[in-house]
Amino acid sequence: MGELTGASLDARIAANAEDAFRFLEHLVSEPSVVGAEQGAEEVLADELAGLGFEIERLPIPSSIATVPGAGVPLRPYEGRYDLVARRSAAAGRPSLLLNGHIDVVPAEEPAQWTTPPFTPDRRDGWLYGRGAGDMKCGFAMGVLAIRSLLDVAPGAISGPLTVLAAIEEECTGNGSLAAAEQGVLADAVVLLEPTDLDLLLGGIGVLWLEVTVTGRAAHAEAAGSAVNAIEATFPLITALREFEDELNAAEHDSRIGGTDRPFVVNVGRFAGGDWGSSVPAAARFEVRVGFPWTWTVARAEARVRERLAEAARRDAWLSANPPAIRASGFRAEGYDLHADAPLAQLLGAAHRAAHGSDPRTTVMGTTTDARTYINRHATPAICYGPRTTQMHGIDEGVELASIVAGARTLARFIAAWYARPKGTA
Repeated sequence: MGELTGASLDARIAANAEDAFRFLEHLVSEPSVVGAEQGAEEVLADELAGLGFEIERLPIPSSIATVPGAGVPLRPYEGRYDLVARRSAAAGRPSLLLNGHIDVVPAEEPAQWTTPPFTPDRRDGWLYGRGAGDMKCGFAMGVLAIRSLLDVAPGAISGPLTVLAAIEEECTGNGSLAAAEQGVLADAVVLLEPTDLDLLLGGIGVLWLEVTVTGRAAHAEAAGSAVNAIEATFPLITALREFEDELNAAEHDSRIGGTDRPFVVNVGRFAGGDWGSSVPAAARFEVRVGFPWTWTVARAEARVRERLAEAARRDAWLSANPPAIRASGFRAEGYDLHADAPLAQLLGAAHRAAHGSDPRTTVMGTTTDARTYINRHATPAICYGPRTTQMHGIDEGVELASIVAGARTLARFIAAWYARPKGTA
């Protein structure tokens, strides 16, 4: 490894940290919500090209929706792409893929933010902005680790290294799935998701459904002869709350840390009515259903549809006018990487070398694109990244020191990864 030492690597990471923070600010300033990812992808492309990566803009075929594991697309794919960056190396060495997603969720209620959500704001050791935490901070950590490793010991990256910036992780997972289906794979995958510097080994299943209820419209003055579609959704939402209670009581997984209710059924969007003095004729809500990693998507969807149908049968209006239900977005099965997997052990050892203690291992009550690699391609995949706050919420942010801390681990891991004989992972 030449002159590569922990001290020399850490010194270079510290020296390069400010450049990484400015890069992150540039990324955050690009509002890469679903359908508008290209600006942030090009910021990342420029950064990685400067590190010697070859850049490819990989189209997403419309046929991806038919591939097992795909979600239901929310937007057309024309003009949208994954960003793939590669550093070539001699054959016969291990390969590694660093995965991240470039898309962010919308910034709800921007007036409630301390500063505008897409105007990055540094204060008290944190950087705030939509996507700063989930998960553009991961790209900053990855770039900081790679740049510093190349500065100190260019030969340490002796095998193929690929960085993937995928779209639609927040709603379908089809970006990483499409890339994998087109051969963007490696011997192992590290997803640069924010994990509070823990090793994230697995996640639950996640299903999105859209439920539409019809009513009978009228002027508010004649409400007695009408049916309010918004109010007609109430028994359905109550049934979903009860389903969540029962699911968590019956299926609790002790490996999932931080909560005794990992299987959340969340009504995330609601629309109905068009005038305050009119009884609404239709209402629609979208629900996210978390379910055990041992279930299939089909089983989860069937269970939810049964509960909604049962609630509708008990209601005078809904029994004659049942709700319309369709899949929308995620159709994601759970996934799991064993804590004894060589990838987890090597990343854990790198964390220990950087910080003097073992990282925690965890399974989350959500999902990541790691499921594509583990479930569909039998490729080990693990998540590791910085410490964040308020992901998907108001004043989302990342602790800047944790980007540096994570880069110290990641750089050591990358060096150790390529020092191993191919096939030992």
